[in-house]
Amino acid sequence: MVLGGGFGGIKAALELAGHRRYSVALLSDHPDFRYYPTLYRTATGGSRQASSIPLAEIFRDKEVRLIDDRVKKLDRDQKTVSGASGKSYKYDILIIALGVVTNFFGIRGLDKYAFGIKTNEEARRLRNHLHQQLADDKKPDLNYVIIGGGPTGVELAGALPGYLRHIMHRHGISQRAVHVDLVEAAPRLVQRMPKTYSRAIERQLRKQGVKLYLGQSVQAETADALMVSGHSIASHTVIWTAGVTNHPFLKAGGFDLTDHGKALVDRYLSASPDVYVIGDNADTPYSGMAQTALYDGRFVAANLKRMAEGRLPKPYRSKTPIYVTPVGPRWAAVLWHGLHLYGWLGWALRGAADFLGYHDYEPWWSAGKHWMAEARKEEECPICT
Repeated sequence: MVLGGGFGGIKAALELAGHRRYSVALLSDHPDFRYYPTLYRTATGGSRQASSIPLAEIFRDKEVRLIDDRVKKLDRDQKTVSGASGKSYKYDILIIALGVVTNFFGIRGLDKYAFGIKTNEEARRLRNHLHQQLADDKKPDLNYVIIGGGPTGVELAGALPGYLRHIMHRHGISQRAVHVDLVEAAPRLVQRMPKTYSRAIERQLRKQGVKLYLGQSVQAETADALMVSGHSIASHTVIWTAGVTNHPFLKAGGFDLTDHGKALVDRYLSASPDVYVIGDNADTPYSGMAQTALYDGRFVAANLKRMAEGRLPKPYRSKTPIYVTPVGPRWAAVLWHGLHLYGWLGWALRGAADFLGYHDYEPWWSAGKHWMAEARKEEECPICT
């Protein structure tokens, strides 16, 4: 049984589907696979088809049983997991790929007032708010504030100024200055990347008029403002992209966790007999990257096939991801095993990477359908006609 309908869980299920020794079930509390790299585009007018693929479409003609439920409890002795529905599910081998959940770190007001873009529903809510605010006030918000200088925050900050100008035109509002702010507690953006990579992204954002608040921490949010390092930023549009934490199932399930909440695993990604933890949930060098989750799902599935054939499993060796960060129209930063690329070529590489990403789950023709949807606009708001 596979827990989780994200990058790693789907890949593991696809790799094991149809194997003569395994019957595969995938449990997920969401009917769609969320392609996170394009959710920022959905929030800024892009097609949902580029960021959401029904699980039923991915597993069409595959021998995988889909279970719609939210996992709650693990019983290792009985080898069962229990769902929010009250049902219990038996497993022989369990692969946990549940991903992460939003964490506001206890900052007052964020859970009530801030927008998010982790799901299509959140992206649509933000997009509708942007339209509604402009239609009601006939002018932009005083400030549009993005919290978090990681890839998601950077990508959204790069796309938001152009989208706001687009919808001002759509609603017949005269063009005026748009103030987009990006707040990051660390001293630079994309902190995990080399300094030259961060500086190139910072320069590109400033060229687009984005104001950077680096080394400053968020203290609270009200309905009208965000408090940052002792000063107030007036805004009705604050978007939280900064904090995530490991899925609560790992803690509730009695797993050994690191200080950062990641599950400790052995050299085969096993956390206990017949229980494997992959992707964002596991304490591995590049945990948190979609490419790592894919790699982990493929790795565990390959080892299970080896063991079914009476062969020894291979030990895990981490694989360095390729980092691509889009910043506004037709510009992206790329870090490819020490090689840095910036500008239009980086943007083209991101497009190619997305196509290959879709193809990891679907045949070429289906992958092409979702990939081409990235170029389409899909306006959706309660006041658009």
